[in-house]
Amino acid sequence: MRLAHLVLTCLVPLALWILVSGLDDLFISVAFLLTRHKPFPWPAGPELDHAPERRIAILVPLWREHRVIGQMLEHNLAAIRYSAYDVFVGVYPNDQPTARAVEQAARSHPRVHLVVGPHDGPTSKGDCLNGIYHGMGEYEGLHGVRYDIVMTHDAEDLVHPDSLRLVNWFSRDYAMVQVPVLPLPTPMREPTHGLYCDEFAEFQTKDIPMRQRLGGFLPANGVGTGFARFALEHLAATRGGQIFDPACLTEDYENGFRLHALGYRQIFLPVRFQSGRPVATREYFPRNFRAAVRQRSRWVAGITLQGWQNHGWRGAWPQAYWFWRDRKGLVGNLLSPLANLLFLAGLGSFAAGAGIARPSTVAALIPPWLSRLCLVTYLIALVQVAMRAWCCARIYGWPFAAAGPLRTAWGNVVNFAATVAAVRQFTAAHIERRSMAWRKTEHVYPPPRLGEVLVRMQTLPPDDVELAARSLPKGLRIGEYLIQLQKLTEENLYHALSLQSGLPNGPVSSREVDRLATRTLPAEAARRWQVLPYRVETGQLHVAVTDVPSPQLARELATLSALEIRYRLVRPAQFAQLAGEYLPPVA
Repeated sequence: MRLAHLVLTCLVPLALWILVSGLDDLFISVAFLLTRHKPFPWPAGPELDHAPERRIAILVPLWREHRVIGQMLEHNLAAIRYSAYDVFVGVYPNDQPTARAVEQAARSHPRVHLVVGPHDGPTSKGDCLNGIYHGMGEYEGLHGVRYDIVMTHDAEDLVHPDSLRLVNWFSRDYAMVQVPVLPLPTPMREPTHGLYCDEFAEFQTKDIPMRQRLGGFLPANGVGTGFARFALEHLAATRGGQIFDPACLTEDYENGFRLHALGYRQIFLPVRFQSGRPVATREYFPRNFRAAVRQRSRWVAGITLQGWQNHGWRGAWPQAYWFWRDRKGLVGNLLSPLANLLFLAGLGSFAAGAGIARPSTVAALIPPWLSRLCLVTYLIALVQVAMRAWCCARIYGWPFAAAGPLRTAWGNVVNFAATVAAVRQFTAAHIERRSMAWRKTEHVYPPPRLGEVLVRMQTLPPDDVELAARSLPKGLRIGEYLIQLQKLTEENLYHALSLQSGLPNGPVSSREVDRLATRTLPAEAARRWQVLPYRVETGQLHVAVTDVPSPQLARELATLSALEIRYRLVRPAQFAQLAGEYLPPVA
């Protein structure tokens, strides 16, 4: 009986909170359904083609991203359909591997510029971006140019080919242009990443567009965001010359709010499909519990706790409403696991028949008004589940969306852990009077499919790639098959593999080969894996390979050499020539 009264005592405030939060979400959903057919001024293709190009600077902040930045730059530089842009990549002085990777990319691509920040890392993403912005200004002074738009991207981003063209178009009328950001699809056996797919699909399809229609400020997404230069300069003038707040863990959210407060117009581009795929920045988000908690704790600490600390609830009531929506997760995330447990307990009690026959059970103690309140909250929850499923299915398909309710339950656990971690970190930093550091997550860059690269290079038409993919013999890779069909040359294949993987491509000249370096790996392993070491330089072992390295190859070479391995693609005939000259003959 005592336990039943305890459960009832928890149930009343919990049901009231869920009702209030649920009605808030229901309001946004209903408003979205009533306005979703409102036309959006999307430019036609010829308009984008002939629009004058403003100079765009892309800022990419890095901390220990040497494994992915080469691929990111190679792919996006090949993909972007825009000419008046440069990429400024910021690294820390104490992150030499990343600096070397950027330097290597810069040697091949004049658009890429390395900026070494003034502080050892990691500091904060805002601090790193400020250093890049300062480096961009120095470049402008040296070369007599000026960038009209500043965009931000991360090392894991797949930039849509039309992203810069869209930012250029809409920046004529808006000081901040946000391109949608959507996670790449992953198998349903990965519920943590699937949770990101569900949430971003809902936010980018429904919540953010409604925020714009109802007059709220747009929080920048951190990537795919284009800022008008004059607006950033005005922002810096109000903040001691700093474009991005170095003390804030979510400098993107902060800048979105501050630009709106200064009266600048913002626009979010709705999710639109092109050839069956969304026009959006794509990336992989954390795919395991620990990494997701690490990332989400930064979001909670920055948006909810630091935002509350810095801005309170100031402003007119519409502004306070958006603060409420951004911060209610602080309470909701902590209560959600309890709600799940009570729901499961109620189902178990009902299934066992205990909730009906015995007056001492919780069900017998619940007054009618509370039963009706719980029913209303349940119906609202069903509406929200249906809305999220529809948003998710629009991008990832109905089979994936159908598992959304299970991922939501898992998301309650992830968000609870992230909120607890954020409160702990924020409290510790406040007590110790120190800034909160940039708690980055490890990134994996998603390589595009080879067929996509070949089409983007205009080496093959899409129809030829699709036909080859449908008729591909078992055990044969599509590049090899296209060569057999005489649709593709070996030279073009290796150029495409280089763009796909971010690895340099080309023959190794005799001047580059150090005979001592060729003996750093066992000859048996070199022949088995078709790899040939040819140079040691600043802690790196450079090896020639005939194919994009597999994870198994990378693991074995890591056991054979303590040096960082740097790969270079060479064609089979070129490798055979090197092997014949530098590898000992087979006994």
